Amino acid sequence: MPDNIALFATIILLLPMFYLLLAAPAFLLVRLDIVQVTQLLRGMFESYFIALAIAGGIGVLAVLADGRPVLALGIAAIAAFALLSRRWFLGQMDARIRDRDFGDVSAVRRLRWLHWGGMLSNAVQVGGVLACIPYIAAVS
Repeated sequence: MPDNIALFATIILLLPMFYLLLAAPAFLLVRLDIVQVTQLLRGMFESYFIALAIAGGIGVLAVLADGRPVLALGIAAIAAFALLSRRWFLGQMDARIRDRDFGDVSAVRRLRWLHWGGMLSNAVQVGGVLACIPYIAAVS
């Protein structure tokens, strides 16, 4: 029988990742020189990082209570990466938005690259977690 708590923790961790995986590409269809669009994009990434950190915290507690410290360490690494990435990523995004507001024509292009980088980082994390599911679900 698979370890239900570990699977539950993994699913909880994947929810914000799948949200960003599905929602972020829609912003490729709009221009990032529109103030409201960039505010929405920034808000989406901010909520993603917070939700991923919270989901990671819940997952760590659940698998620690189940006696799987190695899995807890892996989930904690994802949550820590989200917290550290949040500060850097949103700082970069704010700088690009500020540059755009002051008339820097290349700021929109750099903002788009940041958007692509955030999507790529999330996709790599999703792939890593999905690749580990057979090992996570194995009988402990």
